[in-house]
Amino acid sequence: MILDAVLAFAVVAGLLTLVPGLDTALVLRSSLTRTRSYAWATALGVATGAMAWGTAAAVGISALLTASELAYRVLTVGGASYMLWLGASMIWKSFRRRANNDPYEANPTSVEPASAWHGWLVGAGTNLLNPKVGVFYIATIPQFLPEGTSPLLMGAMLAGVHAGLSMTWFAALIIGGGYARRWLSNPRSLAVIDRITGLVLVAFGGKLLTDALPSNPTAFSPLAARAA
Repeated sequence: MILDAVLAFAVVAGLLTLVPGLDTALVLRSSLTRTRSYAWATALGVATGAMAWGTAAAVGISALLTASELAYRVLTVGGASYMLWLGASMIWKSFRRRANNDPYEANPTSVEPASAWHGWLVGAGTNLLNPKVGVFYIATIPQFLPEGTSPLLMGAMLAGVHAGLSMTWFAALIIGGGYARRWLSNPRSLAVIDRITGLVLVAFGGKLLTDALPSNPTAFSPLAARAA
């Protein structure tokens, strides 16, 4: 029974992992423009956020997002603001580096220095501040909880499955990105990568902010959030 539930959830989570999204964009961008340790830290941060959301869903904490419109809107505005800031800063820095002609632009084979801790914070923060991740877990995990099992332990197990699948996918991106960087490591390509990733973040943050507006009739809709 438990194995059947885990395998069924793995299929759903695996399909979700393969769909290009914000997490994939962040990890791929890190693998192309940062060090490999930074990229791994970003991926681990995303997985940490998924584990936190999954465990919260299992114990009913994230049910608050579907029960309280105010809580959902507050978290959505916070997450949207963070993503808008992160995306805008990526775009701004890509232009500023070129204007200042700093060493990163002058040396095409270098990567922008940043600590692994910073990469983890970016990955975890982006995931934790996305309330739609919580809504997804609260909508799916209860469907895969066999009768008689501990919701906390089973929910943590399912979240761990999702995190494991995500890390496997991210590993392929990081390894592939490491090889691709040899062909994409010129200043113009790196700037384009930052701008595209920044635009994805800005667009996603703008969508979250629109969802938080009281005038949006679908703003507080678990089914709409899950579909998105």
